[in-house]
Amino acid sequence: MLNEDVGSSLLDPEQAESDGLQRWQDAGSWFRYGEHAIFSRLAGQGEVLLLLHGFPSASWDWHPVWPALSEHYQLMATDMLGFGFSDKPQEQEYSIIDQADLQQGWLEEMGVTRVHILAHDYGATVAQELLAREQEGSLGFAIDSVAFMNSALFPEVHQPILIQKLLQSPFGGLVSRALTKGVFQANFRKIFGPDTQPTRSDIEDFWQLLIYNNGRGIIHQLIHYMEERRIHRHRWVGALQAMRQPALLIWGGADPVSGKAMVERYRELVGSANIAVLEGVGHYPHFEAPAETLQHYLRFRRGIKTSTD
Repeated sequence: MLNEDVGSSLLDPEQAESDGLQRWQDAGSWFRYGEHAIFSRLAGQGEVLLLLHGFPSASWDWHPVWPALSEHYQLMATDMLGFGFSDKPQEQEYSIIDQADLQQGWLEEMGVTRVHILAHDYGATVAQELLAREQEGSLGFAIDSVAFMNSALFPEVHQPILIQKLLQSPFGGLVSRALTKGVFQANFRKIFGPDTQPTRSDIEDFWQLLIYNNGRGIIHQLIHYMEERRIHRHRWVGALQAMRQPALLIWGGADPVSGKAMVERYRELVGSANIAVLEGVGHYPHFEAPAETLQHYLRFRRGIKTSTD
């Protein structure tokens, strides 16, 4: 059952080098999704903005833009099942469909009737599924706008890096369990812009979120979402093409995984309105260029308000 407080199990102080990561956890709470505990963060007032994080990270990704966004909107964010501070069951069949069920159930239990969505990477695919459900009339709330950041919206132009390919291979379980911080760091840095690289402390935080609660052993299970994108391409790309809502792309142009080829495909299949390409920025615009990301998002939302006044 959703919205059942299950308390908080604090990050082991010996694991956490970052006070910021500890404070992020301390300010959150947990609720039940089935048998599992899900970490969540709430802040601000006004129109609801659902923040959906990417792979392999967590809601903490949003912390560079969280204070500014909370001055304008009521923010809602979770660590999805298998990510961050949420439960990471070993025998779970992880799927985008299940993660969309989690988000839908949480919002409905919280009494949300209208929501705006800002989604990155894995979370953008969850947003595509929520859009498809709204178009089918199976959501208990309305989606008023959607903003996407670097994601494989169109799997045919997705370019996974080597570690992602290995995790998805038949040897993925071995690769997952053998992953070291050094290997993680070397591969993670590849998807950031050349001048927007994460600090040593940032890498430590991303790593701690990944390994928290034995998370290293399930990374190969989580990455099945890449195959899901291919299987459900017609449904999820169709949801983009059928959108009635205002939509925005904030895109790191230096992303080797989901970079400019993805933007060109969006222009071809969806349209060219409201696209902001951040030159020199990689896969994490909200982390690498938070001020620029905020500027584009807030301008987008002001435009929606002006057009509906």
